[in-house]
Amino acid sequence: MNAMQARLVLRLTGRITAVALALLIFTLVGIQFARVIGENVTMVRQLSSVRADVAALDKRRAEQRREIERLRDPEGAIPEIHDRLRMVRANETMIFVSPAPSSAP
Repeated sequence: MNAMQARLVLRLTGRITAVALALLIFTLVGIQFARVIGENVTMVRQLSSVRADVAALDKRRAEQRREIERLRDPEGAIPEIHDRLRMVRANETMIFVSPAPSSAP
């Protein structure tokens, strides 16, 4: 082999090495990019779930506030006193109604 052929082989080897290195870097960047996209998709799902939880909690808080306001008013608390405590005023009477018995044997 003469010097010219050695240079061609060396040049070809360098180019093959450069292409292989470029492909390796491109592959590693692609893998990292895919991993980041996967994490982002997971985070979007978690964010959606958290937003749904926050909306449910906001709705529950609003209902509880309405209930508190109703119970602060003496007239609004009367049905609760009747239902939970089974208490009545002096001029009231509580009547319990049982469901009708079923006709099935």
